[in-house]
Amino acid sequence: MFGSVRWRLVWIAVLVGICGFALVPETIVDEVTGESERVWPLKLGLDLQGGMHLAVEIYDPENTLSGQDLDDAVERTLTTIRNRIDEFGVREPTIQRSGDRIVIELAGVDDPEQAKRIATETAFMEFKIVTDGQEFMDALERIDRAIVNEVGIENLQVTTLETEPEVDLSDILGGADSAAAEDPADEAETEDPAADSLATEEGDAETVDAAEAVDEVTARPLSALLGQGRILGEYLVPQEDQPTAAAWLELEGVRDALPRGVTLHWGVEQVGAGAGSYVPLYVLEAEPLITGDMLQDAGPANRDPTFNQPIVPFETTRRGSRVFERATARNIGENMAIVLDDRVQSYAVIRSVLSRRAQIELTPGASFQEAQELALVLRAGALPMPIEVVEERNVSASLGEDSIRQGRTAFIIGIVGVIIVMMIYYRAAGILAVGALLTYVVFMLGGLAGLEATLSLPGIAGLILSIGMAVDANVLIFERVREELAAGKTPRTAVDAGFGNALSAIVDANLTTLITGIILFQFGTGAVQGFAVTLCIGILASFFSAIYVTRTLFIMYLNRRGSRESVSI
Repeated sequence: MFGSVRWRLVWIAVLVGICGFALVPETIVDEVTGESERVWPLKLGLDLQGGMHLAVEIYDPENTLSGQDLDDAVERTLTTIRNRIDEFGVREPTIQRSGDRIVIELAGVDDPEQAKRIATETAFMEFKIVTDGQEFMDALERIDRAIVNEVGIENLQVTTLETEPEVDLSDILGGADSAAAEDPADEAETEDPAADSLATEEGDAETVDAAEAVDEVTARPLSALLGQGRILGEYLVPQEDQPTAAAWLELEGVRDALPRGVTLHWGVEQVGAGAGSYVPLYVLEAEPLITGDMLQDAGPANRDPTFNQPIVPFETTRRGSRVFERATARNIGENMAIVLDDRVQSYAVIRSVLSRRAQIELTPGASFQEAQELALVLRAGALPMPIEVVEERNVSASLGEDSIRQGRTAFIIGIVGVIIVMMIYYRAAGILAVGALLTYVVFMLGGLAGLEATLSLPGIAGLILSIGMAVDANVLIFERVREELAAGKTPRTAVDAGFGNALSAIVDANLTTLITGIILFQFGTGAVQGFAVTLCIGILASFFSAIYVTRTLFIMYLNRRGSRESVSI
């Protein structure tokens, strides 16, 4: 049944219809603007439509991870990044592991910096109570001394604590100078110039030593930079001095001088006061109320109807809701800070017990896009460890257009050249081969679209190479048919024998190339995999078109001619 011409045509028509349907453009509606766009389902790679290429690694400067721990961290990071990019909405991203690196290729992204920020942000979130700062203030003198000891007073650009000069009552009464002049003992003591000079030098030396001692004791580098913030536990540091203060707080001796049970976190916002700009420093309890791993969902972002500032609603897990409820019940009236990647995003007063549902209020200066990004990374989860970008490359859309144009030109020249050669050299049989080649193109492109493969520039090379494989199979068949006709066989017998005798050689050639393509896909990355996918799909399509489609067309051709008429080949 399947060998008859009718059923052969039915199967070919079904396959062509399926592949053709896979190539029908799809309509995509933008959820934000509501605009619709028809998109060709065959996805173009980074080198064809532009985009960004990132390679990231686990940031582990102290080499604390090795073996199974490193492998586990890379796999969890890969999953988290893939979830984030899927949430971000990039069509057909390439996110794969290459050794201890993770390669990210995002084709067609409009804002590469936003995509990079979403992919690489650690997004470890904690909810912590803001302390009243008293313990920190009590330890501030000890912290200042630790900074002086670590850095050295000669290397500090410090502001010393100045005390108001004591008021001299004799100045007010006007008798200091006259009393000194009228006292004969004083005059006698100062009659010796040498003694006076010596006394002056000794006095100057004592003054210098005393001044240095006073500087050493009263140098308060961190205290001089801190100003009281808007709430207890918040301190403001001038923006230009914030990097210096942050470096001081990272010193080992300073960390040891901090009071137990509290941690210091910088805020993400900048506070304007007068003509200056300040960065807030928060003193928080070290133990968080809950962490981001207890979140079940976050978003969508919206705006507070009262103050019009961005907010991100979130929902905790069942375990998280119990922990959150107990923690907030103990801290009614306290300020709670939302800490993301060690930076305070915002804070709010706990006015009632919170359980499963709450919201994060971003700072008034935050944009709605920042709220959307925060909701996205919270939904996708935090990275298990920080990562660093070790390679970054942006491909412009104009370069992609040039690649498409050159690839299209090469494809057209290749197809036209093959058609002309086949029709001239093999005559009517060549025309049949061209018909089979057209179905091959439909199978090839439809297969790529159906499998949601990405067509890259190396993929176009694989496509053109597989066209040569398809023609090569027809050449083998036609040459065997010629041999059978030269041996005096009838056209139908010669065609059957030609297809049968050429089958083993075609299978061997296609099978070895297919195995090579599978190996390239398994062990290659990026462009190599794109080439391998296109090559493998092309080999399967060319094999089917050469053996099944071409033979079906030959059977139809022979049925229209007499059994004794020669074949134009």
